[in-house]
Amino acid sequence: MSSTKQYKIEVRLWIEEAEGPFLGIGKIWLLENIQKTGSITNAAKEMKMAYRQAWQLVEEMNKRAESPLVEKLLGGKGGGGARLTEAGERAIALFYEIEKRIKDFAQKETQNLKF
Repeated sequence: MSSTKQYKIEVRLWIEEAEGPFLGIGKIWLLENIQKTGSITNAAKEMKMAYRQAWQLVEEMNKRAESPLVEKLLGGKGGGGARLTEAGERAIALFYEIEKRIKDFAQKETQNLKF
């Protein structure tokens, strides 16, 4: 009795540098939420994350990137906020581009899986 099993290759991507993990899907989601909401506070709320944790992640990314990914906006009539820099927008695009190429590769390799 031979059943044909279906196997699938799963991959998770994160980018590291000397100090360890730098950018993974969680931080990418945080950046996307900052982009969408214009604020670290609202991005944190959207992700059910403490503001302090979101702020620490942003500070860490900004410090470890070649140039800051998020910039704070000073308060005006509508209060302050935050927005992604060009480097922040590029980080999101690059992450998804690399992830797609890796997943496409894994998908092709899946066809050859027999155990």
